[in-house]
Amino acid sequence: MAKEKPKNPAELPVEEKLKRLYELQTLLSKIDDIKTLRGELPLEVQDLEDEVVGLSTRIEKMQNEILELRREVIERKKSITEDEENLARYEEQLKGVRNNREYDALNKEIEFQQLDIELHQKKITEAEAAIEQKTADVAQCSADVKERRADLEMKKSELDEIISETRQEEEKLRDRARNTEMYIEPRLLASYKRIRKNSRNGLGIVYVQRDACGGCFNKIPPQRQLDIRMRKKIIVCEYCGRIMIDPELAGVQLGKPAEEQPKPKRRASSRAKKAAEAPKTEAAE
Repeated sequence: MAKEKPKNPAELPVEEKLKRLYELQTLLSKIDDIKTLRGELPLEVQDLEDEVVGLSTRIEKMQNEILELRREVIERKKSITEDEENLARYEEQLKGVRNNREYDALNKEIEFQQLDIELHQKKITEAEAAIEQKTADVAQCSADVKERRADLEMKKSELDEIISETRQEEEKLRDRARNTEMYIEPRLLASYKRIRKNSRNGLGIVYVQRDACGGCFNKIPPQRQLDIRMRKKIIVCEYCGRIMIDPELAGVQLGKPAEEQPKPKRRASSRAKKAAEAPKTEAAE
């Protein structure tokens, strides 16, 4: 059966608009209560997912750095082999020098090759130490990822269990809330949602309690309370900005103050009794 199309919400009387708003507030508050049952689990799951992604990215980065260091070690070992071949050739040429100039030039080349070999060996040692450290870091991060994934699976299981228990009820409430929104003027609905978003307890419309706003509990002047009970216009709290309605429209029965009991008469003291009886005694005499 198709739903009856609501008439233009802007044409509804203010009282009906306020009633619809409060009905929507009630439904959304119930949805908030369901979310509260989940506690911090959604945030914990999100944090664990982010941590796993971060650790995985770090592992990938370190593995790429290890590959680069290993390539560097291979290249430097090749350079050492070339330097050693050049060194052997220069030492062989040194045996057949004819003058001091050639001798000095060959000695400089030999010295340069030896320094180059020492530099490559130093860089290889540093790279191998870095590879060892990064390999250990990768192992530690991998263990951390495994631990975080186990925690994540456990938290997800808990969250899925809670969601499965409340999903049907939440979906029904959301359907009812969407249907209720169809009867609320778009501008009023947008204003209400903005107020609700900015309020700490998620209440965008409240009723008057003990002559005060039900949201911020600031006192409301009597004339303003009368305007609220008249239901002729949308009235907001001048302190917190929440929309206000009277308790009767919200369907709330506020307790009446207890009637004052008559004060018990005070018993006259013995001295007062004697003072009252004295004139009677004198009159009798």
